[in-house]
Amino acid sequence: MEYYYKSSRKRGIRGFTLLELLVVMVIIGLLAAYVGPKYFSQVGKSEVKMAQAQIDSLEKALHQYRLDVGSYPTTEQGLNALVTRPGNEIKWQGPYLGKAPPPDPWGKPYQYMYPGERAEFDLFSLGKDGQPGGTGDAADIANW
Repeated sequence: MEYYYKSSRKRGIRGFTLLELLVVMVIIGLLAAYVGPKYFSQVGKSEVKMAQAQIDSLEKALHQYRLDVGSYPTTEQGLNALVTRPGNEIKWQGPYLGKAPPPDPWGKPYQYMYPGERAEFDLFSLGKDGQPGGTGDAADIANW
């Protein structure tokens, strides 16, 4: 009686070894460790640029408001005076914005003061941390 052993593997076909898989995983991990921080720092920079662009847009609307009314909105009237007529402003020709003033990129309202402490009016975001001062993403973004 003869027994023939049939291998389930065909010759020339083989899979990856555990060592090869580990090497590939280490390489992917190193690439992620290198690229990840660079990607997330760019996200932070884009939020700061977006806040500055929004402040510039709000600043232009405030200047147009002043040209029509003769002065900037008071601190109490705030940025909403750019969208809805304050009750006592007969020279108001708005709206000066297409919709309500947007929040900053971190979801907080922009701060507005008239008269300002650092400029004719102060318009600023407190940054990512929502606290005065700070550096990097947490730095204040302002019109001065």
